[in-house]
Amino acid sequence: MKPVVVFDLDGTLVDSLADIRASFRHVLRQAGYPQPDDAAMSRLIGRPLAEMFREAAPGANETRLVEAFRDYYPHHLADHSRPYPGVRHLLGELGKAGYARVVATTKKTPVAEKLLAAVGLSGLLDFVQGTDGLPPKPAPDVILRALAAVDGRGLWMVGDTTHDVLAGKAAGLNTYAVTWGNHDAATLAAVQPDRLEPDLEALAELLLQKAPA
Repeated sequence: MKPVVVFDLDGTLVDSLADIRASFRHVLRQAGYPQPDDAAMSRLIGRPLAEMFREAAPGANETRLVEAFRDYYPHHLADHSRPYPGVRHLLGELGKAGYARVVATTKKTPVAEKLLAAVGLSGLLDFVQGTDGLPPKPAPDVILRALAAVDGRGLWMVGDTTHDVLAGKAAGLNTYAVTWGNHDAATLAAVQPDRLEPDLEALAELLLQKAPA
């Protein structure tokens, strides 16, 4: 079985938080609800949309807000979003070294694929699995579904939130938490990832010193 590195998408491979925040706030503004500040948004992002709107707008019709977000965001998902530095190179080198590279994200699969295509990463990934009716992270289901799709042996789960780390642990993977995304170092340290790093450079050092076994 090919060894697999599993990546979260938003805040891990792609710096997409500005577009997510802007779209989320647009929907709340249009519906007449207050705008959450960046600290509040950091607590929300990475969770299912219904949970995000439930907390941001208590008592609102969360279904309508989710529908409004899903109508608006796909048209603005790459207004400012870009891959983080070194991501294209890392994914390319992992592929050359024999690793399968998959995404396990809270996004729906079609939206995740659209974002990856828009930022030029589609050809550098072997599979994209969204949370399409699966329990969201920190449940491991989306990770396990991605691994099954490539018939692979999971090695690392790479993410930027505690949900990613906990899901990776539940799936039996090593966990690599990166602090350039949504959760800060102290928040991530509380769930004890195997590696806690500011970027993906250490991941390259871990995996590319030699070909995978």
